[in-house]
Amino acid sequence: MAETETTPARRSIGATRNPASEEAILAAAEAVLVENGIGGFSIEAVARRARAGKPTIYRWWPSQAALLLDVYHSRKRVSFVFPDKGNVRDDLRTYLSSLLVTWREGTSGAVFRSVLAKAQGEPDALAALCAYMAERRRESGGIVAKAQARGEVRADVRPELITELLSSFAWGRLLTERLDVSDEEVDAVVDTVLAGILAKPAG
Repeated sequence: MAETETTPARRSIGATRNPASEEAILAAAEAVLVENGIGGFSIEAVARRARAGKPTIYRWWPSQAALLLDVYHSRKRVSFVFPDKGNVRDDLRTYLSSLLVTWREGTSGAVFRSVLAKAQGEPDALAALCAYMAERRRESGGIVAKAQARGEVRADVRPELITELLSSFAWGRLLTERLDVSDEEVDAVVDTVLAGILAKPAG
């Protein structure tokens, strides 16, 4: 239905997020970004599309980057699951492959590229991105920590650093639009990393 001057705005319930309004704003932000690109993205455009008030959006998301990060995370978590297959090679391979697929399919890759672009010139965006990525590193680092508990990976290895190395490979492919990575390339990346962290067999 076309938006008109008489279209009623969605009701806000103050600082507490109304789930229906929150999803409408996230969907509107995603659509505005996909249609207009980062150069045409604005809170005003999101508010018009979502039929929400700008004060509500700014109360829930203090910056464009914070809003875009929520769009990204809400879409990514639907398709991305941290693996637990019982051995470190399969887990890391699944982690890297899933990240590449998530960015390649749908809008997640475009949204995350936009966040990265904003972080280059906006301190608030950079701070939001750093906080988000710190949490993701803690989460993904659990893959390696479990492998250490099983005795597969040396105890002196820093779990978060290992998954950051893999995600950095994926970042490079995302930023240069080379996300069509073959299974052989994924295997090569994972095996190269594992060569430096696996525990030596006893004996």
